[in-house]
Amino acid sequence: MNPLPQARIPAMKFTPSPNAFTISVRVYYEDTDAGGVVYYANYLKFFERCRTEWMRQAGYDQSALAAGAGIGFVARKASCDYLRPARLDDQLTVGLEVERLTRVRIVGRQYVRRGNEELVTGRVEIACVDMASMRPAPIPESLYQQLEALK
Repeated sequence: MNPLPQARIPAMKFTPSPNAFTISVRVYYEDTDAGGVVYYANYLKFFERCRTEWMRQAGYDQSALAAGAGIGFVARKASCDYLRPARLDDQLTVGLEVERLTRVRIVGRQYVRRGNEELVTGRVEIACVDMASMRPAPIPESLYQQLEALK
């Protein structure tokens, strides 16, 4: 009887830059599906948490931006490549690298890793909007400068 072939770990989609922003996320039971792996849509939630903490590091709280400046950030486009599953109790690293920053949009490459193993990669485009009209709005200059510094 032949042993099962060794599972091949796929090559990383990209190598993170040293200035990538990362957070640690533990997989809880609520994150998994009936098959015992992280439900695919929950990776987008992990990406959102990472972007929110990235903004906090820049000194901006999203609820304060909505209340004070009347702006918010909404997802305009998202795509993901699911390479390997994460499971209950896994300790994950969720990362963000700003690929492009304009006056109204942030395009980021995001990833989820378990150690050095790449599980999910994605690209998310976020738009700054006026919360009253939900129309595109410029990122305030002070925030833009801080986000630019975090690139």
